Amino acid sequence: MRYGSLIQNFRGLFSTGADVGTSSEDMNVIAQTGAPYVFSRTSDQGGAGPTGGPTATGVFTGIQVTCKRLNGESSLHGRRVLVQGTGSVDGALIEMLVADGAQVMFSDVNPEAIRHFKDDLGLDFVPAEAVYQKECDIFSPCALGAILNPETITQLRCQAVVGGANNQLANPEDAESLKARGILYAPDYVVNVGGAMTLIGIETQGWTHEQAEKEVIEAVKGALGRVYEMAEREDTTTGAATRRIAQERLDSAE
Repeated sequence: MRYGSLIQNFRGLFSTGADVGTSSEDMNVIAQTGAPYVFSRTSDQGGAGPTGGPTATGVFTGIQVTCKRLNGESSLHGRRVLVQGTGSVDGALIEMLVADGAQVMFSDVNPEAIRHFKDDLGLDFVPAEAVYQKECDIFSPCALGAILNPETITQLRCQAVVGGANNQLANPEDAESLKARGILYAPDYVVNVGGAMTLIGIETQGWTHEQAEKEVIEAVKGALGRVYEMAEREDTTTGAATRRIAQERLDSAE
């Protein structure tokens, strides 16, 4: 309740929604004092609900765009994808990858999650200490941030990194290290936008969930495609290309 009151003090300069460690039910409580600046409440409270699925849709689309960039086709059939984490985003992403024919591997430290995905679903489990050295086509970090750093980047055995975790680069300069190794990097805030887009679209623009899904897919396809094209054309990192595109949009809005 105190958090909601704090949000009110910003008068719209800051809004909040469910993320790591919080839920739509938590947002119901916060909204009692923080509305209308609280998103992702449960549907019976007028919200769009959890963000895991929509975020996973954006990441999955990003993986498809990346595969097309690397291999000429977006199909993931037979592609080896290693997903780090099995939470709300990661779990939904794994379902999408399996449905598209990918060879999915996963890593987690939660015994219950490991049992479910390894024993019940039959997926290959990669211990946390071996995740960076595991050979794969796409590495998809979907846990916490700063996992791409000087120590881990030298160990990676993948063609590309496309994941839903926030702040994957420990430092912006780490994008240069990925580029130097020939690893294509999809900036996290380009591909994990699905949750935020869906919440805002449904709760402020009147979108249906179906419309929100289509908007997320098209947005990620367009944005990531432009990032890859600019980075290749100007021989720069995808991180630098993304920041430049963002700045251009901010400048044009002034």
